[in-house]
Amino acid sequence: MLLLFAPDGDEAERERRWAQLPEWEAVLEELRAAGSLIANAALHPPDTATTLRVREDDVHLVDGPFATTKEVLAGYFLIECADLDEAVHYASRTPIAKYGSVEIRPVVELPAPTPYSSRPAR
Repeated sequence: MLLLFAPDGDEAERERRWAQLPEWEAVLEELRAAGSLIANAALHPPDTATTLRVREDDVHLVDGPFATTKEVLAGYFLIECADLDEAVHYASRTPIAKYGSVEIRPVVELPAPTPYSSRPAR
């Protein structure tokens, strides 16, 4: 998985990032052509987040992200790669690597989910 982090910027910074859409499309097309792209998404800014914690069966909601940082999680690519070198190749092609950072992290595979048809009715 590629976790994409960007500086927590203002609206002008966000607009600059949207201007890079053709570069993003080129990376996505390369991943699609290689059959490596499983999923991807961009995230709304951190001020739209809600953080949830459960303590002693009490649900606590807080507006905003878990922590204030200089870089925020801006999106992700879920990709399938043969090895770290291949993941580094794709990560280095993302525009965000030039001004933010890309965290490369292996995914733990879990058992397949139960199909909806076999779940009990609510």
